[in-house]
Amino acid sequence: MLNPRLEQLSDYAFPRLAALLAPLAPPAGLEPIDLSIGSPMHPPPWLLIDTLAEHGHAWNRYPPVVGTAAFREAAAGWLGRRYGLPAGLIDPVRHILAVAGTKEALFLLAKAITPETRAGGQPAILLPNPMYNVYLGAAVMAGAEPVLLSATAETGYLPDLDRLEPALLARTVAFYLCSPSNPEGAAAGLDYLKRALELARRHDFLLIADECYAELYTREPPPGALQAAQGLGDSLDHLVVCHSLSKRSSAAGLRSGFVAGDPAVMAGFARLRNYAAAVQPLPVLAAACALWGDEAHVEANRALYRQKYDLAERLLSERLGFYRPDGGFFLWLTVPDGEAATRRLWTEAAIKVLPGEYLGRADERGVNPGAGRIRVAMVHDLETTETALRRIAETLD
Repeated sequence: MLNPRLEQLSDYAFPRLAALLAPLAPPAGLEPIDLSIGSPMHPPPWLLIDTLAEHGHAWNRYPPVVGTAAFREAAAGWLGRRYGLPAGLIDPVRHILAVAGTKEALFLLAKAITPETRAGGQPAILLPNPMYNVYLGAAVMAGAEPVLLSATAETGYLPDLDRLEPALLARTVAFYLCSPSNPEGAAAGLDYLKRALELARRHDFLLIADECYAELYTREPPPGALQAAQGLGDSLDHLVVCHSLSKRSSAAGLRSGFVAGDPAVMAGFARLRNYAAAVQPLPVLAAACALWGDEAHVEANRALYRQKYDLAERLLSERLGFYRPDGGFFLWLTVPDGEAATRRLWTEAAIKVLPGEYLGRADERGVNPGAGRIRVAMVHDLETTETALRRIAETLD
């Protein structure tokens, strides 16, 4: 009765974590702190709350699947401002679709573009390893072969584009690239993004740039894939970028984002979404317009994360392989054994983290590049984060 492709999926990271810790209990007297999931804990901006209330009269209306014209114009305007794009490069009608959070878009895009065969064999989708688990699920359920590209310290925590063989590229239909990356926080440079897009165009596959952490940078704003497209001739062919309010605006529960890119892909994706996708209610779309138009709350949000990175640098410098990532809100710490460290932190320090291996898979050598790591989500307030980091240092160092 069930789709046999489900058997190719390992358990999602968080059910695995729940099973790992189920037999264990945190120590009495310590308040548990959950740093395992990237769920923003900063208060959402009042702009969001006020705009939802102001548009409450529209909850009784079906929203358009593609998003309102005002939403698509707000998204296009923000892209232009954020990445310094020339007027006219982004057409709100041809290039942008509203999505109910980028998770559903990242999953469904593979469905929209994957044929039965490619170059006489099974289509391939390239994934960073470790990765956001949704990329793997998208590839498998679309009928593609997921090809994992190890992203380690030696490769700058980004897939090594030089290792891609011509025979593989001939079968490739998509390449998921997250920048800044989850879990490592590595931002791809503009030259890297141009090379990735040039490969996509040369071998006729789609570069899917997941840029949901693009506004949580710790130093300089990371470049975006649209800037690479501009530098290669002002065409969006073979490119889709994904942006979300979940991290940027601490609005994960709003489930609001957008995708922008290749107009042919956008048209096909819109056709699929008419059948398969949830849509954002009109009050949500109105709130999203307001948030994409406001930078003050984003700057305040980013400043809070920077304070926590400053704190982590002070407490963990030269410990547990600490480095300051380019962006995002995760620490990617080195330990002898990720699961053992996770169990120990829970039972001795009441701290919940995620074993790095749950975000990766074994490569062709049988090596999981997430092994020997833990991911720590610095999503709480500064005081809670300091308490958690001190417990981690005292327990594991």
